[in-house]
Amino acid sequence: MFCYQCEETMNGTGCTMNGMCGKKGEVAVLQDRLIYALKGYAFCNSRGRQKGCNDPDFGPFVMEALFSTLTNVNFDGAYFETKIQETLDRRDVVRNAVHDGAPPGPQAPNVATITYDELMAKTADEIGVLSIGDIDTRSLRETLIYGLKGISAYGMHAHILGSESEDVYQFIEKALVSTIDASPLGNPDKDGMIALLMECGSIGVKIMSMLDAANTGAYGSPVPTQVSTGVGKNPGILISGHDLKDLEMLLEQTKRSGVDVYTHGEMLPAHGYPSFQKYDNFVGNYGNSWWHQKSEFEKFNGPILMTTNCLVPPKETYAGRLFTTNMVGYADDKAQLKHIPANAEGSKDFSEIIELAKKCPPPEELENGTVMTGFAHAAVLSVADKVVEAVKAGDIKKFVVMAGCDGRRKEREYYTEFAEALPHDTVILTAGCAKYRYNKLDLGDIGGIPRVLDAGQCNDCYSLVVIALELAKAFGVETVNDLPLVFNIAWYEQKATLVFLSLLSLGVQNIVIGPTLPACISPDVLDVLVKTFNVSKNTDVESDMKRLITL
Repeated sequence: MFCYQCEETMNGTGCTMNGMCGKKGEVAVLQDRLIYALKGYAFCNSRGRQKGCNDPDFGPFVMEALFSTLTNVNFDGAYFETKIQETLDRRDVVRNAVHDGAPPGPQAPNVATITYDELMAKTADEIGVLSIGDIDTRSLRETLIYGLKGISAYGMHAHILGSESEDVYQFIEKALVSTIDASPLGNPDKDGMIALLMECGSIGVKIMSMLDAANTGAYGSPVPTQVSTGVGKNPGILISGHDLKDLEMLLEQTKRSGVDVYTHGEMLPAHGYPSFQKYDNFVGNYGNSWWHQKSEFEKFNGPILMTTNCLVPPKETYAGRLFTTNMVGYADDKAQLKHIPANAEGSKDFSEIIELAKKCPPPEELENGTVMTGFAHAAVLSVADKVVEAVKAGDIKKFVVMAGCDGRRKEREYYTEFAEALPHDTVILTAGCAKYRYNKLDLGDIGGIPRVLDAGQCNDCYSLVVIALELAKAFGVETVNDLPLVFNIAWYEQKATLVFLSLLSLGVQNIVIGPTLPACISPDVLDVLVKTFNVSKNTDVESDMKRLITL
């Protein structure tokens, strides 16, 4: 195998035996094969689109498949074997329709004709990352693929809530085809690939806007909310991941059951949505970001539902209490997690989880306090005049966007130390699980405005963009680059890659990223980003404080 799609990749270069995430080498190769199959499916579907015989379900199917290959989503080899076969079957239906049942001509690329057995015999060296010889072409193609994975993750959440876009589906198709060697549809040169990355970022903004509208349309606009971090006396269910529809169904099925529901990780922002605040048994947030789950899940005592990415291979002590849904899956020689499927109407039956919860003791208390969330764009902009007044009065000197991902590396203590070192006239704008590095610090407020404004999940980086754009209007400046606003963001996986590309597509300059730069970015591609956008890596707290805050 060779995988370098996440920040944790071995030695900062690439995992070659097993993934640092816990993904086995054979599963990594299956994911390579699935990506290869999806490229062939996209190629045939693009031809079918020209003739009016493309697959109408192309978009949702490909988004689900791409989502399953994100870091920490699915570790089950059988899932990928099935998904590869389904992809090839769909490809063949479209291809046969294009050619009226006749075999395609000799100009058809291998991805359009390869059989299941032939593909399953291919190695990572033949079809994976390292099969692309030129380092810059490899860098650009893989970064684009990772951006597509981010689009697919957010796109699936929106799709589940009934929101979708043909423009998004067609871009996914075009982008996949662009990564095929010697494609009859043409391979873009390096400038063309960089343009595609910027287009990917623009589509990222669109898909995050769609998801924001879908979430607020279904559950209301988030409001500032204090969330308990303690525990009650009732048995509980812990829900982790990102999918708000799953949370809604779980709360509906647990009301008046005597079972409390707690959020974990990226589910914390759900407490800010008005629709969820009506449930008496929606009691608080348990624990911290995703990588703490081995110790926190063990102490929770009750069942855990993992709805999206951020699954860590479980310990045997709680694997029997851990359930998956959507694209999430885990199986090895010791455990196969119970999966909760959706029926044809999209509903799910969580009764098995609820009955198990009733037999479990209440959670063991980890802490006892509160944490704030719910500062999405509607909430912040409702007091925009107060914010502008505070800036003009000199009470707020700088806004610092510290959004993104958390991770296990010790170097990430930097973000806590940076937040603690910020002057008292600065406000942190955050979204994503990076917030757990500082959202429980006692940083106070500025004239009633909390110094940490948590907009929500990683997709709610869109809220931060909306806030910045509206502040630019309020201050009468041309771009967000003219605001007293700096970006010091953390990344870990492919959704963060999409958010990064989205910011670049909006023309945001001077982004500082860490704790490392993506291994998939080659030196020449990095040089383009530095020259065009002045992108840089974080260094140490003292140096970064001088160049970002006190310059």
